[in-house]
Amino acid sequence: MKKQVHSKDVQNAARQRLADRGVTITDIAEIVYLMQSPYHPNLTMQKCVESVEAVLEKREIQHAILVGVELDMLAEKGMLSEPLQSIVATDEGLFGCDETLALGSVFGYGSIAVTTFGHLDKQKIGVIKRLDTKAGGKVNTFLDDLVCSIAANASSRMAHRLRDEEEAAEEQAG
Repeated sequence: MKKQVHSKDVQNAARQRLADRGVTITDIAEIVYLMQSPYHPNLTMQKCVESVEAVLEKREIQHAILVGVELDMLAEKGMLSEPLQSIVATDEGLFGCDETLALGSVFGYGSIAVTTFGHLDKQKIGVIKRLDTKAGGKVNTFLDDLVCSIAANASSRMAHRLRDEEEAAEEQAG
């Protein structure tokens, strides 16, 4: 029987895939800040970074990153069979598997994450826009949607936590 892959190895590999593809924690945190700052005027980038970090600790997110980025990299090298090669390499509009993989990890963070994911997928905010442009021969068919998912999850997590903090402060004051 083969030994299980250690959780830290999976987490490190997922984070490395993001970094290798030019996506930083700060890039994603900036999207979270844009999504949540209208509702929380005292929000800091540090809180957004912490929320992204927490989302990246989830195994389901890590697995989605590893699978999606691997498919993007294989498509860049022309290593997928047809017609999948052409579909992934061109980010075919009717493909949908990229969104499905990313959306699967959004459901655990509630309706705010689901609606935020849809918004980010359509509006292409921040690093998502750069990933979607296909500049420099990179294939980011899965990665742009995965970043939407991470940002949406971190935004939802942030919204719920800030609400909890506000209610706790009210209880202590009252």
